[in-house]
Amino acid sequence: MKILRQSVLCTILIISVFLFISHPALASQDIGAAIFEANCAGCHPKGGNIIRRGKNLKERALKRNHVDTVENVISLVTQGKNNMPAYEERLNSQQIETVSNYVLEQAAKNWRN
Repeated sequence: MKILRQSVLCTILIISVFLFISHPALASQDIGAAIFEANCAGCHPKGGNIIRRGKNLKERALKRNHVDTVENVISLVTQGKNNMPAYEERLNSQQIETVSNYVLEQAAKNWRN
């Protein structure tokens, strides 16, 4: 059982490395999605906002709230604002940039896969 588990984990690692090398944008998208699910989706399911409806992650709201550039999203995620906590102690700068890009990409697609 332990050998099977190690074999499966090794296979997943090899596939992940292959995807990252051959399709870096796809790998970044998957990583962004994973970071989002682990840290943001609790308050922002499918780009919404369960705490403050007008502060959702839809493209229109991001523009209205002047958070429609990667730099502004990075700043908001890093420093937090009002009800949104700062993530500078929880995520490194690469993770923050990755999830910020993910948010903007999803907003452009209206949070549809």
